[in-house]
Amino acid sequence: MDKVLIANQREVTELLPMAECIDVMAETLKALDAGQAHLPLRTMMPVPGSENLLGLMPSYLANIESLGVKVIAAFPSNFGSEYDTHMGVVILFDAHYGVLRAILDGASITAIRTAAVSGLATRLLARPDAGDLALIGAGTQAHTHLEAMKCVRQLRRVRVFSLPLDGAYAFAERESRRHGIQVEVKESVQAAVEDADLICTVTTSHDPVLKGKWIAPGAHINAVGAFTPTTRELDSQAVAQARLYVDRKESTLHEAGEFILPKAEGRFGNEHILGELGEILNGKIAGRSSLNEITLFKSLGVAVEDLAAAHHVLQKASQSHLGMWVEIGGQHFASS
Repeated sequence: MDKVLIANQREVTELLPMAECIDVMAETLKALDAGQAHLPLRTMMPVPGSENLLGLMPSYLANIESLGVKVIAAFPSNFGSEYDTHMGVVILFDAHYGVLRAILDGASITAIRTAAVSGLATRLLARPDAGDLALIGAGTQAHTHLEAMKCVRQLRRVRVFSLPLDGAYAFAERESRRHGIQVEVKESVQAAVEDADLICTVTTSHDPVLKGKWIAPGAHINAVGAFTPTTRELDSQAVAQARLYVDRKESTLHEAGEFILPKAEGRFGNEHILGELGEILNGKIAGRSSLNEITLFKSLGVAVEDLAAAHHVLQKASQSHLGMWVEIGGQHFASS
């Protein structure tokens, strides 16, 4: 009798520590670059009368012999409420027989793996001495991105800006206590990013919040919050002046407003995308080439990241017996 793992947000978080997830994402993006993955572009269905979306993200990874799908409700309208802006499930299947293996909380996997990929990008692209972090946004992704940045760089200063400011102050108090580091609240984006060498934009904004003229030489930016062709957190100058890297070129060309909108203005062409993180990891392209250049990782999140994270959770749960294990199957009927 086969068993299926069902894991909630608390259990997924326990089974998917940030440092481990960063390493899992490195192996996953290497496999993606090596042609060991299959993933169509995500399907996004607008919820009528709102800015909210229902997303469907299927994928297959040969290196872990798994396939699955994430179904996610992306509800920016939840910001500031008791509900997460991203909620859903990741469903994992065995690639040999199509047997259901796991049903996992999608909000926690999304939060952790997104920040883990930003951590990986920072490890690959930021200056070795980078440690002055600016967080633009104070929601779930700010929480996980602070943890990811701590995993890959020695932080000496952390600043946060978010609207309303009450949320920024609550974030600063909670995270200062949690990490034993003083998180400062700034009253504008410009003040938050002044002289910062690490910047993470993790907002729900549809329009640019970060301007290129505010970014210090040598900074590395993880642009995370926007994920549709018509939304962006960075203005055109910020993207044009940076060395741009992505998780997947095809997704960026079709889904990333940070790239699509400046391109439509004539700022640059497709060649502005220097490559994918997997290409850096596999030694095909270089990353940062000087201390003063600005590097930018445009994060969209791809389905194989969710799949690999879910597989990692399943493997650890099998060893620790965490989560709920439910028997499925029974008599198998042969067709006549």
